Amino acid sequence: MSDRRPHKFPQFESVDAERMHMKQRMAAAFRLFDRFGFNEGVAGHLTGRDPEHPDLFWVNPLGMSFGQVRASDLICVDRKGEVVVGDWPVNTAAFAIHSQVHEARPDVNAAAHTHSPYGRAFSTLGKPLAPLTQDACAFYGDHAVFDDYTGVVLDVEEGKRIAHALGGTKACILRNHGLLTVGETVDEAAWWFITMDRSCHVQLMADAAGDPIPIDHEHATLTQTQVGTHVGGWFSFQPLYDKIVADQPDLLD
Repeated sequence: MSDRRPHKFPQFESVDAERMHMKQRMAAAFRLFDRFGFNEGVAGHLTGRDPEHPDLFWVNPLGMSFGQVRASDLICVDRKGEVVVGDWPVNTAAFAIHSQVHEARPDVNAAAHTHSPYGRAFSTLGKPLAPLTQDACAFYGDHAVFDDYTGVVLDVEEGKRIAHALGGTKACILRNHGLLTVGETVDEAAWWFITMDRSCHVQLMADAAGDPIPIDHEHATLTQTQVGTHVGGWFSFQPLYDKIVADQPDLLD
């Protein structure tokens, strides 16, 4: 078992080892997204910036089920959206959104976007998440709303607008579309997506049940610093990674 102290990120002996680590984390995230029901046809993507070549990023092949993705299946694309490693085509929308997010945010090494059910439902409201629970406070003051739907994102200019809306935050609610999360690591971006979709679900249920009481600004702000850190996001992903690898070890191939 590797060192899992929540203040210590893994260290690598070579860039090849770091790249393989990232790709295996990505494959695990896709298997988890499949398990949580985030599949919707060919929609959805997760990108990881190459540790050696920051102008390249790894992404899932267009048309492959999240539930079948292995580390070796991931393709690598350049800034123009051209595949430089792999035989599968790239999702044009993935390139349009993710390339601009990575371009605008050098600190972002991974970005996640799928058409998850609760994220999509909540996105139709065109409003940010409220601090209704401790978990939702991870996004308090640290997510944005892109309040403009113009169809499937196929143009990089639309990707630039989404990146602008995201700003320096960890997540963006894309109105009538779904959720987008980012992180310094694949682990972090994947965890923020999973817990944000769940927080959307909780708020939808709470609003349907009655008049939920939000956490006050002072304590929501404090809680955000406790559960919304980069390391916290990375660490929260680790038990999910262990479980999915134990259940589906072929994802590491």
